[in-house]
Amino acid sequence: MGKVVILGVFVADAGFRADRMPRMGETLLGNSFALGPGGKGSNQAVACARAGGETHFVTRLGQDDFAKMAQALWDDAGVIAHAERSADSYTGAAFIFVQEDTGDNAIIVTPGAGARITAADMEAQADLIRGASVFVTQLEQPMDAAVRGLQIAREAGVTTILNPAPAAPLPDGMLALCDYLTPNETETEALTGIAVTAPEHAARAAMRLCELGVGTPIITMGEQGAYLHGYGMVPAVRAGKVVETTGAGDAFNGGFAAALSRGETPVQAVRIGCATAGLSVTRAGAAASMPQWDEVARLL
Repeated sequence: MGKVVILGVFVADAGFRADRMPRMGETLLGNSFALGPGGKGSNQAVACARAGGETHFVTRLGQDDFAKMAQALWDDAGVIAHAERSADSYTGAAFIFVQEDTGDNAIIVTPGAGARITAADMEAQADLIRGASVFVTQLEQPMDAAVRGLQIAREAGVTTILNPAPAAPLPDGMLALCDYLTPNETETEALTGIAVTAPEHAARAAMRLCELGVGTPIITMGEQGAYLHGYGMVPAVRAGKVVETTGAGDAFNGGFAAALSRGETPVQAVRIGCATAGLSVTRAGAAASMPQWDEVARLL
């Protein structure tokens, strides 16, 4: 079993469920509310740890009740946190709207102290990153930190995964640092200009991502599954009725990273990622929806 190091942010998710999103200036009565842990990096770390990976999470927090929520989550999941505390900032938070009948979501994230993560923080954690089997990051923390983390990992021969979410313009050369890139359809279109609704579109977009320097693109396509460049479609793994899709992408990335760290082939790692995501969407919440490895193994 190898070690997975994940860079990202933690945010407290304030989740609202309603029949539809209100229009500007309109007030609606919602159906339910829940406050719980989230943040793409933290969610991926929880998914990875629950999938059996030795998981280290690099981030920044405030010194507040949301920071206590984060630490309790990581302790429960078995995530080893490397989290600097900032007394003059706050732990991040997110507004999450979930449409009741479909489980689809819309999200606003404010990273708080996570927005202060720097390239210097990556230098401080360089030995940790170099000792990993897999390094994972996303785009909720500042871009220069993500780039430097990928550079340190790549120079040390560590397998690198970039989940380019939320979608954002990437600096020149960043994609060439990625052994694996895991965008969804929307993020893929932002990077390539190719709209992805079917496997043949994903194939063209993956080729374009390779031309931009990516080692192996993996385009996640919701209920269709994931397109793995060089292999084709890996079908979704259904585990029951869809309740909420908020954590699906993070579940995929965490399960995929854990599988790679223990030596699974890319195809089998994608299958494990799909099964992890398939279980997560049957439950409410983000971090709370991440399954244990025995559940994933039974489903597979």
